[in-house]
Amino acid sequence: MLIILYGSVVVAAEQRAVFGGGCFWCMEPPYEQLKGVISVRAGYTGGTEEDATYERVSSGRTEHFEAVEVVYDPSLVSYTDLVEVFWRQIDPTDAGGQFSDRGSQYKTAIFYQNETERSLAEASKQCLQQSGIFNKQIMTKIEELQPFYVAEEYHQDYFRKNYSHYSSYKKASGRQYFVETVWPDKIARQVAPYGKPADVEIRKKLTRMQYKVTQKEGTEPAFNNEYWDNKAPGIYVDVVSGEPLFSSLDKFQSGTGWPSFDRPLSSANIVEKQDRGFFGVRTEVRSRYGDSHLGHVFNDGPTTTGLRYCINSAALRFIPKEKLKDEGYEEIFKIFNDS
Repeated sequence: MLIILYGSVVVAAEQRAVFGGGCFWCMEPPYEQLKGVISVRAGYTGGTEEDATYERVSSGRTEHFEAVEVVYDPSLVSYTDLVEVFWRQIDPTDAGGQFSDRGSQYKTAIFYQNETERSLAEASKQCLQQSGIFNKQIMTKIEELQPFYVAEEYHQDYFRKNYSHYSSYKKASGRQYFVETVWPDKIARQVAPYGKPADVEIRKKLTRMQYKVTQKEGTEPAFNNEYWDNKAPGIYVDVVSGEPLFSSLDKFQSGTGWPSFDRPLSSANIVEKQDRGFFGVRTEVRSRYGDSHLGHVFNDGPTTTGLRYCINSAALRFIPKEKLKDEGYEEIFKIFNDS
């Protein structure tokens, strides 16, 4: 990992993430096409045995998963983004493998390297479970990363070296149908209505403070904003786009004077970026479709996620639980019935 020094702050210019998503041939292309990803390698991890080869793993003589190691630039793509890409390549409810591939090496897992990655992965998994996209239990494991063994050279970039076989395999296994029909169909119903209006429309719609916060990365006064002490049940949406961001079920009193949440309502609607400023290096939080500046996320939260999303009220619009159906958020209403 390359390290760059900015004064007394140490910034990792490259980081890596490891995911087990079934056949590693099919997991390389989605990441290699992603802006900010530097390299992707197929390999094996998750087993206790020393070393791993395709022959040993495929014959069941080790407990390793087929996996991919993604090296990325965190200033261009976040760990959360990588996790979201992972979810959309797999069937997370399949406990016996992936599609036609059966066996422990084809099970799915997110392999974390530190507490931050573990918390983000757990939060994302919980959001996916609560989203209603799947009616079954999410079976994907979240495990501490064990040694990663690089796979044989003929497995690397297999989709480029043997595209015809790769393409036939992906289709025959059932993965292509699942990715192209099940995921997009489920997701489209949630995200299609959201988008960023033209600036002239945004200026008409927002107050001066709302515009300053969402469009100019401003910060509103602590304890002098609309929702810092709001305890009513409901959800918080992007004031610009309307995409759902946070829930009252995940809100807590942080004592900071701004609304604080321990996780997003849907991590698919959140983008995290490195923010270098007067306060050092922080993680900025933005909405995915409205591209609104929301606030920052910190690793000092009091709950099991360990996270504190410190969000400006001016970036949010609160929709009370009883008005969710009327405003088109009927799918989300059920989370309050289940709580």
